[in-house]
Amino acid sequence: MATSDEASAAAGSTAVAARVSIWESLKGCGIFHKEIAKEELRQKIVMPKYLRVAMRTASTTRDVAAAAAAASSAVVGDEEPMVAPEAPLVVFVNSKSGGRHGPELKERLHELISEEQVFDLQTIQPPAFVEYGLACLEQMASQGDACAKDTREKLRIVVAGGDGTVGWVLGSLRELYESRREPVPPTGIIPLGTGNDLSRTFGWGGSFPFAWRSAVKRLLDKAVVAPICRLDSWHLEVVMPEGEIKEKPYTLKQKNKEMDIEGEMPEKTSCYGGVFYNYLSIGMDAQVAYGFHHLRNEKPYLAQGPVANKLIYAGYSCTQGWFCTPCAATPNLRGLKNILKLFIKRANCSEWEQIPIHSSVRSLVCLNLYNYGSGRHPWGDLKPDYLEKRGFVEAHADDGLLEIFGLKEGWHASFVMAEVIKAKHIAQAAAIKLELRGGQWNRAYLQMDGEPWRQPLTNDYSTFVEIKKMPFHSLMLNGEGS
Repeated sequence: MATSDEASAAAGSTAVAARVSIWESLKGCGIFHKEIAKEELRQKIVMPKYLRVAMRTASTTRDVAAAAAAASSAVVGDEEPMVAPEAPLVVFVNSKSGGRHGPELKERLHELISEEQVFDLQTIQPPAFVEYGLACLEQMASQGDACAKDTREKLRIVVAGGDGTVGWVLGSLRELYESRREPVPPTGIIPLGTGNDLSRTFGWGGSFPFAWRSAVKRLLDKAVVAPICRLDSWHLEVVMPEGEIKEKPYTLKQKNKEMDIEGEMPEKTSCYGGVFYNYLSIGMDAQVAYGFHHLRNEKPYLAQGPVANKLIYAGYSCTQGWFCTPCAATPNLRGLKNILKLFIKRANCSEWEQIPIHSSVRSLVCLNLYNYGSGRHPWGDLKPDYLEKRGFVEAHADDGLLEIFGLKEGWHASFVMAEVIKAKHIAQAAAIKLELRGGQWNRAYLQMDGEPWRQPLTNDYSTFVEIKKMPFHSLMLNGEGS
């Protein structure tokens, strides 16, 4: 059981996060900004009716031909000008995110845009929109519809959800690169999740604003003129002895093996792959996240919003032995060094280099963004002389590098998250390979952009995890630049 001191340490960073979230919510309120006329906003973002009906029909029916018929019917009696708006918007909303705000936000978006341009992820998923909705606009454009062509080229996307939802949409848009269907629409964010680190990084705020009805209007207007910036995407591949990852994240899919493995592997293996944008971690933090997700799924009434989630998360971490149990006490609580080997490729280098892991490290994080864990900065703003001494460069979200750092026991993690101290800097890498072998462990815990899973391990063969940069960038809208 956690002591009061442990609970205080765990709650310290949570209190900081809560204060930051409250301030960010206040900044997001409409009272701090010029009021935007609803009709003026609609002129900027609402598509002509025949196009939005066609796009919506194609996405729901998965039939581009049916969409063409729907477009013809919509044209009859339509008095709207058949001209593309300044910045046609499509909004994906996760109506299950943000506690009670999800359904209310969807209704508000219907008022501000149009029902056809708002997609509830519970009914229409991003892959269907990309494969059929955008394909419908592209087909109409190829048949000489100048308005459809202009709309497709100007299209922008806003995601109302947490980091996981944003990643889902970005991953679906990746298909446009792979099938050479550019331009890829850039993405803005209305933060509805718990951590919202992608939203923070690109200037869209860290929490859902208090005066949200006016703030949503302002965020949509911001998406019209926001400049486009780039985000690295990272491909993860897991190769393991034949078996199954149970309760895996939806972002992790079975696939054919691509990894070159040096070392003995059984004749039959299983392979999974996925893409992340923020971080991948292994160890105690992922174990706490795994337990928290199970608790939230079993007792959803406990999770009524971001602040409640953070408090539950902090309390749960105190029950997992991260604070006062010595690393050598039991096999399942020892340092990662006992089961993990870390290899990296440095920038402009083709050879793998093994990097030692200190025995005190109990959580290893590979970070792509400046923000982590609800706006904390564990890598820190490093001084030029320290960067030069360690062979590091200043970190950016599009620099082709991941920052690798370690967290020790819960006390160390709490001070890092409260930004009293920095995390244990390990390396910067252009590619990463992790080799895991069980020993007395039969599982390890990993998480990718906040989605945790339990990775089975064996003592006979290793499990390999390889991380490589995708050959293209995701495109984001910079909310701070508008």
